[in-house]
Amino acid sequence: MRIIKAIALALLPLSIAGCTGKQQSKAPKLAVVDLSTAYPQQELKAQEVFDVEYIPLESTDEFVTQGVVEDVGEKLLLIRNYRDGSFFLFDRNGKGVRRINHRGQGGEEYTQIMRAILDEKSQEVFIVDGAAKQVVVYDLQGAFKRRFKFADTSYYTNIYNYDAEHLIAFKGYSPLIESEQSGFVLLSKQSGTISKEITLPAQAVRTPIITKGEMTLTMSFYLSAPCREGWLLMRPSSDTIYHYSPAGELSTRMVRTPSIQTMEEPATFLFPATDSERYYFLHTLSKKFDFERMKGTVTPDLAYDKQEHRVFEYTMYNDDFSTPKELSLNSQPIGHDIALCLPLDAPMLVEARQKGELKGALKEIASSLNDESNPVLMLLKHRRHP
Repeated sequence: MRIIKAIALALLPLSIAGCTGKQQSKAPKLAVVDLSTAYPQQELKAQEVFDVEYIPLESTDEFVTQGVVEDVGEKLLLIRNYRDGSFFLFDRNGKGVRRINHRGQGGEEYTQIMRAILDEKSQEVFIVDGAAKQVVVYDLQGAFKRRFKFADTSYYTNIYNYDAEHLIAFKGYSPLIESEQSGFVLLSKQSGTISKEITLPAQAVRTPIITKGEMTLTMSFYLSAPCREGWLLMRPSSDTIYHYSPAGELSTRMVRTPSIQTMEEPATFLFPATDSERYYFLHTLSKKFDFERMKGTVTPDLAYDKQEHRVFEYTMYNDDFSTPKELSLNSQPIGHDIALCLPLDAPMLVEARQKGELKGALKEIASSLNDESNPVLMLLKHRRHP
């Protein structure tokens, strides 16, 4: 079993306020996550960890979507398609509100959608156009409002709505994602200027990006996750996952061993996935890829139990299936109230219902679907207690 240690506060210059933002009389233990040996395995049910809500997306000729969930607001859902440049607004019941597509080469258009962010308060949608290294802003009717370029030679990833005036983003650099200049930044929503830089220390750049000849491979991982209060932040070259509080305070949350700086190739990287009331969920990634078979190395998902102060390898299941249905939490994190939003394909749900494998609300929703229906969204919501 891997080693989990409490680290003396004297060795950590950063504060360790909990992710809930509540004052605690005793500082929580910090864990060293040892990636060199195997953890015990444990099964978890999504319904025991999160509050689960299902939203079937309305299916019409106008609203045909692959269900890439970009943002979930109080009244609206922001969904996009993979390649055709369309993004959609649905209400929180899944009824289609508007389909928008401004893909093109003009001054009020975008060449691609790398990310989309919803700001319900300002009634705006921010489209991150990675290829053109810009952010294009529209109102909720799809009318162009403004655009701004990325800073210097950087590009922005892991970008979210931060507050009324700012976006938060990781400032990356091609082709390795990070450089010595990399870190998180707060960007003005009006001009794109950097209002604040959040520096995370690292000795040298170690990247999970894999290159072979002229081929560059970027596997799925996320460097930030909105937690119930604040943000979990890290950079690939760091051994530490940090918490950034709503007050702008940076604190250590978790430390890995062996150091990414000393690990021989193929190195194993550790990333935050999301948190819950009881667990921090983590994603590991091995920098190993078989280009002949176009297949990567399977690495375990890990969880840290905040109550028992232990780490384990977990498998998450959807308990609304009578037969085990595994869920992956390595998806785009959503926000402070909703951890993740996972699309469930209609053909899979139709088949599961025909086999008698569904229960509860999901079974009822599936009764109205057919193979051509839009996906059903599964919201994993943080539990709040008074």
